[in-house]
Amino acid sequence: MTEDPVTEAPVDPTAIRPFEIAVSDAVLEDLQARLANTRLPDQLEGVEWDYGTELGYLTELITYWRDGFDWREQERQLNEFDQFKTVLDGLDTHFIHQRSAEPNAIPLIITHGWPGSIAEFTKIIGPLTDPVAHGGSAEDAFHVVAPSMPGYGFSDKPRERGFGPEQIAEVGAQLMARLGYDRYGIQGGDWGSIVSRWHAFNHPEKAVGLHINMLIAGPPRGVDDPTEGVPPEELERSQARSSFYNTAEAGYSSIQGTKPQTVGYALNDSPAGQAAWIVEKFRAWCDCDGDVESVFTRDELLTNIMIYWVTQTATSSARLYYESRNASTSRPMGRVEVPTGVAVFPYELFIAPRKWAEASYNVTHWTEMPRGGHFAAMEQPELLVDDLRAFFRPLRSGN
Repeated sequence: MTEDPVTEAPVDPTAIRPFEIAVSDAVLEDLQARLANTRLPDQLEGVEWDYGTELGYLTELITYWRDGFDWREQERQLNEFDQFKTVLDGLDTHFIHQRSAEPNAIPLIITHGWPGSIAEFTKIIGPLTDPVAHGGSAEDAFHVVAPSMPGYGFSDKPRERGFGPEQIAEVGAQLMARLGYDRYGIQGGDWGSIVSRWHAFNHPEKAVGLHINMLIAGPPRGVDDPTEGVPPEELERSQARSSFYNTAEAGYSSIQGTKPQTVGYALNDSPAGQAAWIVEKFRAWCDCDGDVESVFTRDELLTNIMIYWVTQTATSSARLYYESRNASTSRPMGRVEVPTGVAVFPYELFIAPRKWAEASYNVTHWTEMPRGGHFAAMEQPELLVDDLRAFFRPLRSGN
């Protein structure tokens, strides 16, 4: 790829073209120079991560990034997956399309969020497409489609305001149609859960089922007491997770939701800043007891960060928060009638009570996970894969 990740539309916009990640040497040399000239701020004594990314940790991460991290090896591993591009809604869209060899496999579109990428899915694509090789049954196979959302990774950036979750969901629906899939499963976490909900709501005739691992559902409307019938422990858990987010974690969302362009200048110019902005969230939002590298390797963390850096998508990805907050064309979403499965990881940012979820979704499957947090596909891939298999198993007949 060139330094400018936005590519011109091909002559035939409906073509599906093979794609391989190939970051130019010039981009990597520029990165090395920036890392070598990093200017870090001071830090108060004894505060550790209380004020944000800890200085000592970031210093070590930058040193490894500069001296030990092998992007070409990570690039090679990513290119082991079948990747393509095609123009959808005027945007050249990147996606993994990994087909299963099993004859009864069903299609499944999985959508990432922020600050993630398609790199989140590298641990689950194999078990989903080839379950037999990973201790599963051939009857549980999927054809996996994993797009980079517009404005993220190797997909084009929206060029006009108003491109929010519903519009991203339409890109996903167009992609599945172009691939020839009439019926398919839908899965997502973080923004992907919101995009997936819109996808299932707008195209219920296409959806075999909807599976999400971040559940956002408010109290039901039109009832005198929305807490009636809600187990006290579920209500307390929901309030505790929301309080944690609102008091300790929502600052980034306010910034990206109001002034994404301003913060984008800093993140797009400084790899150290980009790393600090992202790694803080991986640490805070996973089930790691404060030790992020007990769950993710440095290579995994940096590979995800690199996808933002080499594509210069810090700003465009942040704009999704602004678009969601300021969507003038947004309309209320009704109840999703598609069968819905929910995987509840205990350290997820939002965990609604099941009764509230059932007011917004046709919940047919609910799993309380024993461990894990926000980045389920990276953090607890076996648990997520097992839950996807279990949820879709009774829905496969006739699809």
